[in-house]
Amino acid sequence: MPGPMGGHGRGPAGAKVQKAKDSKGTIKKLFSRYMKEYRLQLIIVLIFAIGSTIFSIVGPKILGNATTEIFNGIVSKLSGGTGIDFGKIASILLTLLGLYLISAFFSLIQGFTMTGISQKLTFRLRNDMIKKISKLPMRYFDKKTNGEVLSILTNDIDTLSQNLNQSITQIITAICTLFGILIMMLTISWEMTLVSIIILPIAAIIVKKIVGKSQKYFERQQEYLGHVNGQVEEIYGGHNIVKVFNGEEKALNEFRKQNEELYHSGWRSQFLSGLMHPIMNFLGNVGYVAVAIIGGYFAVQGKITVGNIQSFIQYNKQFTQPIGQIAQVSGMLQSMLAAAERVLEFIDENEEIQTIENPKSTENLNGNVKFDHVNFGYDEDKTIINDFSANVKDGQKIAIVGPTGAGKTTMVKLLMRFYDVNSGGIYVDGINVQEFNRGDLRKMFGMVLQDTWLFGGTIKENIRYGRPEATDAEVIEAAKAAHVHHFIKTLPNSYDMILDEESSNVSAGQKQLITIARVILAQPKILILDEATSSIDTRTEIQIQSAMDNLMKGRTSFIIAHRLSTIKNADLILVMDHGDIVEQGTHNQLLERNGFYASLYNSQFEIEEG
Repeated sequence: MPGPMGGHGRGPAGAKVQKAKDSKGTIKKLFSRYMKEYRLQLIIVLIFAIGSTIFSIVGPKILGNATTEIFNGIVSKLSGGTGIDFGKIASILLTLLGLYLISAFFSLIQGFTMTGISQKLTFRLRNDMIKKISKLPMRYFDKKTNGEVLSILTNDIDTLSQNLNQSITQIITAICTLFGILIMMLTISWEMTLVSIIILPIAAIIVKKIVGKSQKYFERQQEYLGHVNGQVEEIYGGHNIVKVFNGEEKALNEFRKQNEELYHSGWRSQFLSGLMHPIMNFLGNVGYVAVAIIGGYFAVQGKITVGNIQSFIQYNKQFTQPIGQIAQVSGMLQSMLAAAERVLEFIDENEEIQTIENPKSTENLNGNVKFDHVNFGYDEDKTIINDFSANVKDGQKIAIVGPTGAGKTTMVKLLMRFYDVNSGGIYVDGINVQEFNRGDLRKMFGMVLQDTWLFGGTIKENIRYGRPEATDAEVIEAAKAAHVHHFIKTLPNSYDMILDEESSNVSAGQKQLITIARVILAQPKILILDEATSSIDTRTEIQIQSAMDNLMKGRTSFIIAHRLSTIKNADLILVMDHGDIVEQGTHNQLLERNGFYASLYNSQFEIEEG
């Protein structure tokens, strides 16, 4: 489960583990598409894991021989014999040391190999996912939040990598250890082995009951942890409002109530989970006592040596460890498969068709745009654009206005083929946009949005983003046209100043001017300006408006605006409402009609004047 900060962790025993919807299908996909090329390495991991376990398991039996030799030597000495044969004991111990060294070497090889497999696999998956993002249709991102997509790219990949590396080697080692110890115990005494095995179902029943009881408390703990985290985020996010309305006491009481519930569910879950270790220890000790009593009885009768009793007790102590490991690994495997399933689902998402056969060229196009009875809805049963038609001549400045939800931004998304129309058509110089490759079509466009986007890098790199081959002189000319050159020259390192990830070292208006310089440098044939000045102060807006006037010269431009005072000089204003063009004309023509546009303009003018 994701932790409060979004990470993944194993958590305490009994904590709820996410499960894959189709474990078998996920395993089949993972191995057939990604793991099959690592078959040789996996065989090496298997062989060396088994070898490491076998050499490790034989150790107690050989150590028991040394104990028997010491015991026999002491008895011999007391009877007047030669005493302890230290040479033989040294030989036994050197053999034991050699076995442990071989076991450690085998373990090192399998660990090194498995780490290589897991890292190569996650490297490939990350590459495939990043490539996939650019091919996914916008519809996918409409259904998923940014947090969900990031969680798949980061948390799920990390979970898959870590758990794959640990779980495969652990489960091989645990199974080999379990069967190896069982065989070694049987070679010493089947009666004592039977006593050891009888303890296991008793332990399993007790653990199952404890886990069953603790599970519901862990679920409640996670639920209330979410409530507490959500409340803290909400309260501190609106801290000023809480203070203004004197809501501190109410917020504190609500938090105290949620925290109390979290405390009780957390205490119960941790207490029940903590019971397992002492109970398992107690049962283990009962098993040791039973083995010691039976072993002593067999030793007196001469059926078993003292060294074999010691070896058996060591095996008995180790016997429950692989069972616990398998239980732990099963949880890791479930988390891994759930993460792998989400990753593979992401990679298998339907892709947007990027290229077509015999595409039309965008060279020598002028930028005439025609919307012909366009019909569109994000959902098939919910139409947003009903019957949109408009003719735009190259070089014209077209403003699209209307209330929120009228379909203004949707029209632009259709024009750039972020979505395809349900019916009707959109044409550039008489060619349907669906006859171009998407990448070629989008090279014709430049966008300036309300929300500016700059990446961590130099200002020069940010301006060059749409045209990487541009010279420094061309970058400077674009910056001058965007009225941002003077500001850049005042910065430390000028055009080579590095913007931080949040671009917090430049103001909102300066960011906007840099993005305008980027579009100017790209030299698009068609411009889209979406609320580009809505969050800028008046003085900066004048600068930006002047920069955009330079940008729009000789280019077909679509301007989406709420502030109608900014589009008075547009060649054509398209007034939209509920997905249709209800009016179109120049600013003065629309005011003279005294219709929908006039009422929008007058109401906004009254608000601004007020």
